[in-house]
Amino acid sequence: MTWAVLVAAGRGNRMGAGRNKALLPLAGVPVLVRTARALALPQVAGLVAVAAAGEETEVRALLAAAGIAAQVVHGGADRQASVRAGLAAVPRDADLVLVHDAARPLVTPRVILAALDSAARHGSGVAAVPLKDTVKRVDGRGAVLDTPARDTLRAVQTPQIFAAELLRRAHSRALAASLAATDDAALVEALGETVYLTEGDVENIKITTPEDMALAESILARRGEAAQAHPRVGHGYDAHRLAEGRALVLCGVRIPFEKGLLGHSDADVAAHALCDALLGAAGLGDIGRHFPDTDPAYEDADSLQLLARVGGLVRRAGFVLSNADVTIVAQRPRLRDWMPQMAENLARALDVDAARLSVKATTTEGMGFEGEGLGISAQAVALLLPLRP
Repeated sequence: MTWAVLVAAGRGNRMGAGRNKALLPLAGVPVLVRTARALALPQVAGLVAVAAAGEETEVRALLAAAGIAAQVVHGGADRQASVRAGLAAVPRDADLVLVHDAARPLVTPRVILAALDSAARHGSGVAAVPLKDTVKRVDGRGAVLDTPARDTLRAVQTPQIFAAELLRRAHSRALAASLAATDDAALVEALGETVYLTEGDVENIKITTPEDMALAESILARRGEAAQAHPRVGHGYDAHRLAEGRALVLCGVRIPFEKGLLGHSDADVAAHALCDALLGAAGLGDIGRHFPDTDPAYEDADSLQLLARVGGLVRRAGFVLSNADVTIVAQRPRLRDWMPQMAENLARALDVDAARLSVKATTTEGMGFEGEGLGISAQAVALLLPLRP
């Protein structure tokens, strides 16, 4: 029985995107999802995804929305610690463990099966490709020390597959001896065990920089896969009258003010606009269709709870939120101090990172019903990524 450990706990600083590269879209589908799909072979019994701190919920939601069963665990300070954490979650009765980087979404069944076959026969199977360039060993001054024979060198990739007992022993010894290595094969080598290489693929690239992302998209285009998934955009708008005796609730925050918004629910125009944007992007109608104001069940309803239900509908429809932008239009009160909490509330309701939500506010310079203090409106735009191309 083979289990896979998918390492997705890196920060991806060289990508310059400000977030984990495994969560970025590649031709409309998150890199993580593409990689997990590549590992979904009949020979692989289960998957452990190793996520960075604070990203476990997002990774779990992405995989679930894509219909991929996985156990999600918290990663470590470096790749080696993250693999160790994933390995700890693999069932003890697993025969083989496949370790693969989430940043290698273009791996093919041929590469995986070749490594699996080698691991079943020899206890190890590590994908690798011959070098095209001549390699020089240099000293600290850049002076050449020697030129290794190119035909004896290989560039190692993932997957790296080992007998489960062997990989556990290698990581255990490395931890005890404070031994650090850049891949699992080196840890197995440190035990004195032979590591067997198998045929990799030059297209099994590791996405590290924006240039790598562009190359991956071109490879997908050549494979005929790039146009299978397209982002979906939705727009939402809502407006409610201000009235005395009502609480003013915006994005789930109770704002101190002499008036509140009048409506069947808590009349949270910002949450309602975002609901409509999400539903529209997913082709699921509007908020009135799902939560009609004629239904007593939604009287004074908490709109964040409605938003959470919309998030569930969107995920079940096969979409994940890339980002959303909400604009609240109100002459009074001033909302600047509440915006960080508003974004946090929306993100929590949708079970995504707060970095995916933006909340802004503006006035109309005294014009219109907002400017006259008669009501407040909100608009929202949401971008969804399909997870089932």
